[in-house]
Amino acid sequence: MMSSTPEEIFRRMLDLMLAKDMSAVADLWAPDGIAEFPFAAGSSPRVLRGREEVRAYLAHYPELMDMKEVAALTVRPTDRTDTVVVEWTATGRTVATRRPYRLDYIVVLTVRDGLIALFRDYWSPLSAAAAAGDLGRLIDSFERRDA
Repeated sequence: MMSSTPEEIFRRMLDLMLAKDMSAVADLWAPDGIAEFPFAAGSSPRVLRGREEVRAYLAHYPELMDMKEVAALTVRPTDRTDTVVVEWTATGRTVATRRPYRLDYIVVLTVRDGLIALFRDYWSPLSAAAAAGDLGRLIDSFERRDA
């Protein structure tokens, strides 16, 4: 693959997500690339190891969330040329409820040889569950852990 900057890779990922091409999104990951979700809760994974785990994780995303627009996008360079911090907002409709959603994210993205080596995604599980109509199930998962 041609060398690409982290910003170019991230923007390509968003274009593919809007096109609902999740397999192509997964192809942006290095074979051993990592996706981390430090704030994940409930049944959501905290770490995905490798392109194929990312592919499996993303496979049904369009059946859950119908992302329509990137409403805001700010890319912040770091002192490392292979890493950027991205603040972005997605809007769309939740497939199950057909209700609109607006979700904010902060991503730290590191690329190696033009592919995603590390994707650390700081998203709110509460906001995502509320948008998906699954807030009660998320809360129940916490209560079951405490029992």
